[in-house]
Amino acid sequence: MPVQIPDDSDFNSFREQCENLEGWTVHYNKAGVTVWCRDQQESKTVQKLKMKIVCKDVTAETLYDVLHDTSYRKKWDTNMIDTYDIGKLTVNADVGYYSWRCPSPLKNRDFITLRSWLPLGGDYMIINYSVKHPKYPQKKDYVRGVSVQTGYLIKSNGDNSTLYYLTQVDPKGSLPKWVVNKVSQFVAPKAMKKIYKACLKYPEWKRKHNPHLKPWLYPEQNTLPSINPAELSLQHADSLENIDESGLSEEKGHISEEEDSYSKES
Repeated sequence: MPVQIPDDSDFNSFREQCENLEGWTVHYNKAGVTVWCRDQQESKTVQKLKMKIVCKDVTAETLYDVLHDTSYRKKWDTNMIDTYDIGKLTVNADVGYYSWRCPSPLKNRDFITLRSWLPLGGDYMIINYSVKHPKYPQKKDYVRGVSVQTGYLIKSNGDNSTLYYLTQVDPKGSLPKWVVNKVSQFVAPKAMKKIYKACLKYPEWKRKHNPHLKPWLYPEQNTLPSINPAELSLQHADSLENIDESGLSEEKGHISEEEDSYSKES
């Protein structure tokens, strides 16, 4: 099945999912961070998570830059193993690779996604979903995950902003219940706070690292090779290897509660 580059209706639908609370249950609500889980109709459906954080003293523009800047991501995203852009489709759509360190004893995951973004006045949206690229097959020692739909809605409020993060990911493999619970209760809120801290440090960092290079704002700076959408196809979860990790016990698992030195409050 050919891929479709998101259009206005896709972005409108994504915004509506972020802002509408009907059918969502709060799993965490502390210190300006809220995490919701989608009420499940069937146990087999892939869990949907939604998060919201109020970012004081961070403009929507800064948040948007931080979420786009892969060079900076390597500085603050301690769960990331690697990320890089593969090629561009349009001025506001590209394809990229991301690998993610999973808590031991789970296997690490990686993703190939088609990402698209849309500035709307003072607000911004970035959304992605998984695709297959012939030159980037599954790797040994990684489980290829599937992003059904993942994205960010950034809402401006002058010098402050609100970030919504909505994700529906099939990590492949039957994950143990303790992992799913830890994600909504601990990992997700921590990730949102980490993004917020990264935003506070970004303006100073960017001044020293190619301050004028922002290809997500200035398409003429984008030097990625062009990709023909016909080369890509949708990544369906059922075509990937399924790893059963449901029997792994929490005692053997390790989700570090320590922040790395960069993320700590200075």
